[in-house]
Amino acid sequence: MEHSDQLYQIAFTQLYGIGPIRARRILKLLKHPRDFFELNYNALQQLTSIPIAQLEKTDRTNALWRAQGQLPYLANENLSYHFITDPTYPERLRHCSDAPLGLFYRGSAPSWHQPRCIAVVGTRQQTAYGQQLVEALLADLPKDIVVISGLALGVDANVHEQCIQQQLQTIGVLGHGIDRIYPASNRNLAQQMLKHGGLLSEFLIGTKPDRMHFPMRNRIIAGLADAVVVIESNKNGGSLITAELGNDYNREVFAFPGPINHAQSEGCHALIKNQQAHLLTSAQDLLQTMNWTDAQQETTLRQQPIYSGLQKEILDHFKNKNNWSIDELALSTKNAVSQISSTLFELELDGALQNIGANRYRLPL
Repeated sequence: MEHSDQLYQIAFTQLYGIGPIRARRILKLLKHPRDFFELNYNALQQLTSIPIAQLEKTDRTNALWRAQGQLPYLANENLSYHFITDPTYPERLRHCSDAPLGLFYRGSAPSWHQPRCIAVVGTRQQTAYGQQLVEALLADLPKDIVVISGLALGVDANVHEQCIQQQLQTIGVLGHGIDRIYPASNRNLAQQMLKHGGLLSEFLIGTKPDRMHFPMRNRIIAGLADAVVVIESNKNGGSLITAELGNDYNREVFAFPGPINHAQSEGCHALIKNQQAHLLTSAQDLLQTMNWTDAQQETTLRQQPIYSGLQKEILDHFKNKNNWSIDELALSTKNAVSQISSTLFELELDGALQNIGANRYRLPL
């Protein structure tokens, strides 16, 4: 992707007064995020119906200036940026209404498109009992399951450590810029994770840890996963926010019970008592509830669509550019317009592409 595209994508995330939900509505009206910065306010008002006074307050100049400062970091081959309209953006997260518009990722090839993905979270004051639960759960999971957590002290760090030992892909979601690690004691662990998964953040490079950022990152943890597992949590623990978000996003939520005299068990017991989480005693409970037995996984894989040579070639084009016209695809693939048109229609019927009018197609949101 050209840096000019990333400049406008990142800048779009920095517009003042434009939240994720409103931003996605605006994006549907634009051909490219750069249009928001290049069109005059009168044209933008006619296109978006946003009053000119509000458009002026978005501070486009400052947004572009902040985005420009991010581009030198993206020259690092181990760092990538994923905008919400990109095919590389996590599909599970994309369907959450408050999903972040952009994500910075550092590590091995992103594995969030794997068919099975869980979030495992818990208290920073982890007990020996909690450590046993983490070890037992992750040791019994199939190796193709991706595990998400928050790289905090306690349960989160233990989850990532055990994933590395069990050769499970693991992704840490950060509450600050991806250029730093907080707490610093997790730096060595984070370095190891780059070979077994990676680190993810919605915050600009250079953003410091802030108390308000960590509840925000919890929605990413829940949104990336098919299921949320709470190991240990106090009655007001941050893990309960992740569990609540999981329920809001229609994810399956699980909680391990613990000793009744441990404060670290109060949050889990409340989730189970209030029917906000499944009672979990083993990895097998999770796999059965999620229908993730080996037989079920084989059935899922068999049901994945099989595309023809031309269909695959066309879909590959959308990995590099967000939308294509029929004529552009015909020229690029050296196939007849009629053949391209009929193949695009097949892909539209299959749900793989979306017709956006004027003979143009894009990947579905």
